[in-house]
Amino acid sequence: MPSRTEKVAVADGSFAMPLWLPADGRGPGIVLIHEIYGVGPYITAVAEDLAALGYVVGAPDLFWRLHPGWVGEHTEQGTRESIELASRFDGHAGLADLQAALEHLAGLPEVVGGVGAVGFCFGGSMAYLLAAERDDLAACVSFYGSQVPDALELAPRITCPIQFHFGGRDPYIPRERVAAVERAVADMPNAQIHVQEEAGHAFHNRKSAMFHQPEPAARAWRLTEEFLARHLPA
Repeated sequence: MPSRTEKVAVADGSFAMPLWLPADGRGPGIVLIHEIYGVGPYITAVAEDLAALGYVVGAPDLFWRLHPGWVGEHTEQGTRESIELASRFDGHAGLADLQAALEHLAGLPEVVGGVGAVGFCFGGSMAYLLAAERDDLAACVSFYGSQVPDALELAPRITCPIQFHFGGRDPYIPRERVAAVERAVADMPNAQIHVQEEAGHAFHNRKSAMFHQPEPAARAWRLTEEFLARHLPA
């Protein structure tokens, strides 16, 4: 699968955005937003899945100011280290970086037919925040973003189609907080929410024995593919 790394310039520097191309070399763009573990094997696997569907996928390194190229291990220690790193993340600067990545991706000659965003965990929160800022997103998918329940006042600002995924047994996002998201988006015609009741946090991460739950992961990914095909067809 063709791939390369783009450099995205911002006011105070530049950061890497690995890029994956579909087989025919062109398609709609997707900004793939990493978890606290960075652009590691799991995000690479998801990028390859999306590229196989016909998308041009860019995965910006949002931790570049703290630890460029960070890849945390899916272990107890690696999780602690990744959480500590994410705790020092500047959300305002990171959201600006994400918008720069979106604009860079949209401007590539290989990108035709619009641009969307897909994010997981930390990236699920960032995808939600991005959707609240941009009216040029074609679609947004947010997987178990822990900041979403604390920022529900932003939901009415989202104009693009948006899909949320949560686990009903997520220790980081208690079920009652997920229920608050369900209530907040219930009357939004552009929003849908899916809760895999038996799933915990990061259940889609097939590179992590700690988190992966194959059956809810498969259901959620099927819903994601259908959603993208409807709103950002490749």
